[in-house]
Amino acid sequence: MAVRRRQRRGPGGGRALLGAVLLCVWWRAAAERVRYAIPEELGTGSLVGPLARDLGLSADELPARKLRLSEEKQYFSVNEENGNLYVNERLDREEMCGASETCSVSFDAVVHNPLNVFHVEVSIEDVNDNSPTFRKAALDLEIGEWTPPGTRYPLEMARDADAGINSLLTYQLTSDPSFSLTTKDKPGGKKQPELVLEKGLDREKQSSFELVLTAVDGGDPARSGTVQLRINVTDANDNPPEFSKSVYEVRVPENLPPDSLVLQVRATDADVGTNGQVSYSFGNVPDAVPSLFAIDSSSGEIRTLGPLDFENENKYIFALEATDGGGLTDDCEVQIEITDENDNAPEITILSLSSSVPEDSPVGTVVALLKVRDRDSGENGHVSCELSGEAPLSIVASSGGSYKVVTASALDREQAAEQRVTVVARDRGRPALRSSRELVLEVSDVNDNAPVFEEAAYSAYVAENNAAGALVVRVQARDADAGANGRVSYWLAGGSAGAAGAAPPVSVEARSGALYAQRSLDYEQCREFWVAVRAQDGGAPARSSTATVRVFVLDRNDNAPRVLWPAAAPGEATAGGAAPPFEVVPRSAEAGYLVAKMVAVDADAGRNAWLSYELVQASEPALFRVGLHSGEVRTARAVSERDAAKQRVVAVVKDHGQPALSATATLHVVLAESLQEALPELSERAAGGEAAAAELQFYLVLALALLSALLVLSVALLVLARLRRAGPPAVLRCLGAQRFSVAGAAFPADFCEGTLPYSYNLCVAAPARAVPEAAWPPPPVPVLSAEELLGGESCEKPGLSSELVAGEPPAHTDAPQVCKDERFVFLRLS
Repeated sequence: MAVRRRQRRGPGGGRALLGAVLLCVWWRAAAERVRYAIPEELGTGSLVGPLARDLGLSADELPARKLRLSEEKQYFSVNEENGNLYVNERLDREEMCGASETCSVSFDAVVHNPLNVFHVEVSIEDVNDNSPTFRKAALDLEIGEWTPPGTRYPLEMARDADAGINSLLTYQLTSDPSFSLTTKDKPGGKKQPELVLEKGLDREKQSSFELVLTAVDGGDPARSGTVQLRINVTDANDNPPEFSKSVYEVRVPENLPPDSLVLQVRATDADVGTNGQVSYSFGNVPDAVPSLFAIDSSSGEIRTLGPLDFENENKYIFALEATDGGGLTDDCEVQIEITDENDNAPEITILSLSSSVPEDSPVGTVVALLKVRDRDSGENGHVSCELSGEAPLSIVASSGGSYKVVTASALDREQAAEQRVTVVARDRGRPALRSSRELVLEVSDVNDNAPVFEEAAYSAYVAENNAAGALVVRVQARDADAGANGRVSYWLAGGSAGAAGAAPPVSVEARSGALYAQRSLDYEQCREFWVAVRAQDGGAPARSSTATVRVFVLDRNDNAPRVLWPAAAPGEATAGGAAPPFEVVPRSAEAGYLVAKMVAVDADAGRNAWLSYELVQASEPALFRVGLHSGEVRTARAVSERDAAKQRVVAVVKDHGQPALSATATLHVVLAESLQEALPELSERAAGGEAAAAELQFYLVLALALLSALLVLSVALLVLARLRRAGPPAVLRCLGAQRFSVAGAAFPADFCEGTLPYSYNLCVAAPARAVPEAAWPPPPVPVLSAEELLGGESCEKPGLSSELVAGEPPAHTDAPQVCKDERFVFLRLS
């Protein structure tokens, strides 16, 4: 049963405090050691004691606390439901402890949640299950007839494997008037039986006797053993041998090599001849003694036969007999004590080891429970433990040879995902022996690290007019945690782009961190913006960090230059009759005279906005020049009387983009000494403009009608040709799929300010009335050539000018040309 005590407090304050301290110390010791006592030979399944109750555990706690036993040999078992301790196999005290006075089995009871260990000791009590035995079935004695009465003859002692009172023997002898039995006290409380001759023997009357010697132990009920005593009456040898000592004691170290001398005994006999020759032999000894020791029958030397092991048996006690030639004997006791040598290294047993420990575990958390045992004794069995390695762990000694491995500092899985440490146990022997066990502790992750971006701020450059969905930049954040705690996702967390409530121009992919453009970007509307990208892990609670992404929009040459001055003439942009703006240059102007300054702007930036000016058309090409970068129109030579009063100067404005974009600027110049002199020229132009406009309208309608007729005829011929080759089904399919536009060609009012993809010459009438778009198809009109319209004059005739509106010059001479004079503008088709 478990041992428990209580101590009352005394009335005095000091006595009460001392009692409380002693009670706490005693209670801690008592709580960690439980003792039971059971008799040997109990059957399997016999109850030893209520272990769980004695440990303070209730039945409800048993499943969670996981009570189990830690012992080298499973003599006992514990029931997981009620916590009782039961016998697991038959216990034989003599087999387990031999002749030792006390016999007990010690083991540890381990409970979890929290982890603790209790030391349990079960004392095995002896029962009288062994009968006394004699080494021989019969004892032979020879007694001379001259032996006087009262002579004593020592007899063989019986042996009982039990202990205590169960091994105390008494002897009985069958009744005979010639003999009686007495005992002699021996060391250790043993009795030596001796046969006493009560009266003289007469060999002639009786030459032999047969008696029975009975040995009875002190058990209840008692057990006994017998041996037959055969006495032969002889005539000689009246002196038995005598040992020099009744008890021989010797100490020898363990691990002696075989055939080492242990002890030499000596016995003497006063007789002579064969009656004085003594031989030595073992008495009634345990079976282990003849297997370890041998005695020389003539010299009395005791030598080793096999290795002696202190851990198996530390002392041997047995009897030796000396017998002379006449059969007389004497005995002595030999005590051989085995001294310990440091021949056993400490044994480390892992009772419990945590599979993993969270990295935020507090300092002092128990991660492993160890049991260290050294089978040696004394200093050789005194063990100290330490940890070898750089792990943040320490080892703490507990009671009963147990050690706890605890955390000595904070754990960090990101620095070390597992902790390896070696437990080293050393004894104090000379030389010291050591053993080691490696412990591997897995450190489990907690979400203690926020994602960290590779850069605190990112810069990205995107050309404008990009496609929607184009990759802008890829951000990346790394989280040192593992699993879900290290799985990073991204989203936008604000920025400067877009108005409130408007969708940002970029989006971020949650898993990869890639930023994609949501729409096409325009450098002219937004040159740069920034967004905040947040990275968050999958822990609970989650941790996050933010990085700034600044996006710079790169310019592309997508805006043509726009001419601010000279502004487009109202007559060229509308159907009104107002005259275009003009500049007056005196006829006395010399070369280099500043006529006007052309002003143009480009919405692009950088090289795409660098503008250059170039003269492309003029009434008198040699009269004017344009500054390449300034746009200043100056006279290239002095004005002469032969120069026409009205001059038209056309310049192209180009940027430096790839490809370059351009626009045209038209400047009207009047050569006159004063504004009053230029007014008649302007009024004449306005008066003749209305008549010329009506005439020009007629010819334009006629030309459009002819073009439409030719187009319809070409399409009809093409359809008939395919109809003949493909048959009716193809015709139907072709006609069903063919769509033609019947809208006429139209040009915006500011057609001269852009770059068209091809070169053409356009002739339009002077400002009059517009041709209605609904008049389609136009009425047929006669087609006239340019020479006929000009009366056989070409565009190179003075007063006419050929104007390249946009693009490259025509590739062949048959391309249309725009021709103007003071009256009208016409389209020449060749």
